Amino acid sequence: MKRLLIVFHSQSGSTAALAQAVFEGARQESNIDIRCLLAMEAGIDDLLWCDGVILGSPENFGYLSGGLKNFFDRTFYPAEPHQLNLPYATFISAGNDGTGAVRQLHRIVKGYPLREIAEPIIVKGEVSEQGLQQCRELGQAMAAGLDLGIF
Repeated sequence: MKRLLIVFHSQSGSTAALAQAVFEGARQESNIDIRCLLAMEAGIDDLLWCDGVILGSPENFGYLSGGLKNFFDRTFYPAEPHQLNLPYATFISAGNDGTGAVRQLHRIVKGYPLREIAEPIIVKGEVSEQGLQQCRELGQAMAAGLDLGIF
């Protein structure tokens, strides 16, 4: 059974709603074990446990949230000797355009290394049904890809 980790930070609840949609999509694949954790609760053991990771963050001041950045700060050096090379995908809840958060995340994950398997989902403004559906599809696609051995 493959394992999928969803790590996110949320203050207003928007990113949490998107994370829940990612989780719902991933649950459509029955052969996947899923952990959906707040960034402040996730750690190196979770990264070592998983076969793929989906990362979610609000855009704060044009960058990643401090909560997700904290997750990276706590796991980067402990992960370094493992050269994880995990597939990953991203969803961003953006008040602006989300590109600054994505750019910062891309720079950070190169060091693990993680490899991007899908274009980032950026939901601008209020969370819409369209944004939720995109996140469901992202979760299901990642889970299906893991299950089929594509990633």
